[in-house]
Amino acid sequence: MAAKSREVFRVLGEAMSVVPALGYKLAQDDDTASLGSLFEDTVSKYPHNTMLICENRQWTYSEFNAEVNQLARVLVSRGVSRGDTVALFMENRADYVLSMLALVKLGASASLVNNSLSGDALVHCLKATHARGCVVGAECSDVFAEVMGQLGWGEGQPLLWFADEEDDRVPDWAIDAGAEMFSTGQHNLDITRRITAGETALYIFTSGTTGLPKAALVSHRKILAAGHGIGRLGFRIKPGDRLYLCLPIYHITGMGPGLCGFLSAGGSIVLRRSFSASNFWPEIRKYQANCFIYVGELCRYLTMQPPCAEEKDNPLEKMLGNGLRPDVWDEFKTRFGVSRICEIYGSSEGNVSFLNILNKDKTIGAAFSKVALVKYDNENDEVLRDQNGRCIEVPMGEPGLLLGEINDKTRFEGYTDNTATEKKIVPDVLQEGDRWFNTGDLIKQIDVGFALGLKHFQFVDRTGDTFRWRAENVSTNEVAEVLNKHPQINMANVYGVEVPGAEGRAGMVAFALAPAARLDLQALEQLVDAELPGYARPVFLRIQRDMATTVTFKLLKGTLREQAYHLERMGDDEVYVRKPRSSHYERLDVAYYPTILDGSAGY
Repeated sequence: MAAKSREVFRVLGEAMSVVPALGYKLAQDDDTASLGSLFEDTVSKYPHNTMLICENRQWTYSEFNAEVNQLARVLVSRGVSRGDTVALFMENRADYVLSMLALVKLGASASLVNNSLSGDALVHCLKATHARGCVVGAECSDVFAEVMGQLGWGEGQPLLWFADEEDDRVPDWAIDAGAEMFSTGQHNLDITRRITAGETALYIFTSGTTGLPKAALVSHRKILAAGHGIGRLGFRIKPGDRLYLCLPIYHITGMGPGLCGFLSAGGSIVLRRSFSASNFWPEIRKYQANCFIYVGELCRYLTMQPPCAEEKDNPLEKMLGNGLRPDVWDEFKTRFGVSRICEIYGSSEGNVSFLNILNKDKTIGAAFSKVALVKYDNENDEVLRDQNGRCIEVPMGEPGLLLGEINDKTRFEGYTDNTATEKKIVPDVLQEGDRWFNTGDLIKQIDVGFALGLKHFQFVDRTGDTFRWRAENVSTNEVAEVLNKHPQINMANVYGVEVPGAEGRAGMVAFALAPAARLDLQALEQLVDAELPGYARPVFLRIQRDMATTVTFKLLKGTLREQAYHLERMGDDEVYVRKPRSSHYERLDVAYYPTILDGSAGY
């Protein structure tokens, strides 16, 4: 009873602290409101606050604004104007933030291109938004130069270049932005205050896990809502807060609630080019960062590191992000002493957002728009409907496909590709004529105790990752959470593979072993049998030397699915199989392999 009472008072306290932020009025399309004008307002309020710390340099808000205005004038001199799109292709660094703000102050759009791309994928992204120029970092200039001839750009296209610490050789095709900036004016531009909320501020690309990346349109209206709403309600950002930002800022999580959230509140940002496990806690302590933007895979990676002196009594108080799985949540919070974990849910292109404003554990929080969780046929990739042609909502605790209603308040801004946009819209969900955005995600409602009547939810899986075996749906995330309990498994990557003669897909898991570890198969078998139902137990195991991940440690599955258990495609990896009616895993060899291929294995 005492614990319940404490939780009631804690939740009431949480609710009271967000009341001021609830007064925020969402900008309408025709309102003169933009990321550029928001930044100027923050500069006026906190001119001497530290805005950015990056690679042993730091700027106040006033100092950085002056440089932004200088770069904006360079862009104007090179023909960039309101309504244009210019791509950004560089690593996380001050010049990236500088370029993005300069463009949005002009009313131009910044197309945020993944700096790890090359070749056809890079050409696709540069063309997808009809960018008429690019700002390139020296660290990316060689890769960019290789595709320039495929872009169809003529002479006079604005190609600006920023030097790097180790490379100050200006390419013959580029303009040295840094050199030109300092002969221009530092005062604000008049046009910034005329930009409206409905104009496109950014293009942010999807991850491209199901094909080439798609460019999502992000209006000033949306980025302002993400920065203010999520930043203030979730992070509770104050001017004295300091954010450690090591996620790529070409992603919505790093750019929206991270960068833009802190710019709206006058907080400070410590920007790092990329995540480093060995430098994480020393730098958190060095810069006295009390806030952190995360993705779940990064948090799991930190818990896998051996304890270090710097992690004890560290200044980190609160963190915000997505993808923190329940099996990591408690360990991270307890081991590192973090008092607030604000898990969020959203996407670059979508109209659905969830936010854990009450600081509950293991939840993405409550929805801030109208959503529906509906029954979904994973095998045929379609929603299920009743006799009246309407979607069927799932009960509490059952995973359902998440849909977000499209209306004037929660619009679906979509992609640059209209066909791709239409594919994400589901009509006639609850009544004839309604239209809903298909997130492609399975989530479920969970009980979190006293929560002021707000329904709380938990992410389950991507529909493309869930597979069907033995007439049951298998969640890759839920299987991975069990396997990750095994002390010798660093990170389990679960996916489904086709087996001749069997319906659905059999479970397969790829993982790398912890350093110097030898896999205890018996312990793994006991774990799998004790905690997973028969249909969810992996049939195949693949032991890898290294796990394939994105820059944010998101596990890659596409190639693994294609390679499946085929011995000729395994390289040096070991593959184990659990034969039908067996409770043991054994090495897949050339004697048994043909029986799987010809369908006689009996699965």
